[in-house]
Amino acid sequence: MRHPIFKLNNQIILCQKCPRLTSYIRKVANEKVKRYGLEQYWGKPLSGFGDPGAQLLIIGLAPAAHGGNRTGRMFTGDSSGDWVAKVLFNNGFATQASSQRIGDGFALNNAYITAAVKCAPPDNKPSREEIHTCSEEYLRQEILLLKNVKVIICLGKIAFDTLKQLFGIKNQKFFHGNRFAYKNKIILCSYHPSRQNTQTGKLSWDQWNNTFIKAKTLLDT
Repeated sequence: MRHPIFKLNNQIILCQKCPRLTSYIRKVANEKVKRYGLEQYWGKPLSGFGDPGAQLLIIGLAPAAHGGNRTGRMFTGDSSGDWVAKVLFNNGFATQASSQRIGDGFALNNAYITAAVKCAPPDNKPSREEIHTCSEEYLRQEILLLKNVKVIICLGKIAFDTLKQLFGIKNQKFFHGNRFAYKNKIILCSYHPSRQNTQTGKLSWDQWNNTFIKAKTLLDT
């Protein structure tokens, strides 16, 4: 029987609830950038992807305008995706260390990737209303449908604050390395692997890798 997450994913792809985001992702897909001028952009909302039976859930901010919004898969075809693919492969959660395009052989093992917002936002800054609409409509359902999840990694403060709002978590703040239990789940916090963080040294590879080592250890115990 087909997992119900796939029905939800089809609904996400067709979503037009946020006019500003709908307009922006179409504009980016039509105008493109020079280095991808010959490519056909996805230009639609992006659902999560991975193993529906996953014990590890990774929540990002939103698709990248010329990454996921171009390739049709989150954390695929950009520098953040390079860091995500490599760390997942190194820790046994992915089939290969590179995620460049749909059909490239990259797949997740015991992991599922999604985001607080399913459309690429202008300047990587979704509005509070857009975050609320998307998370209440879709992220909440994803978490309910992914029944085996034991560990959740939040990439960045927006992902963390969104999860806090959904779960009603109190007395927890975002900082890299924060770890706490909530009901039957463990929440881990990491800086987002954006160029702004990785190229400035705010997020080192060791810091990044250690987050996923912790996740793997938690799932193995």
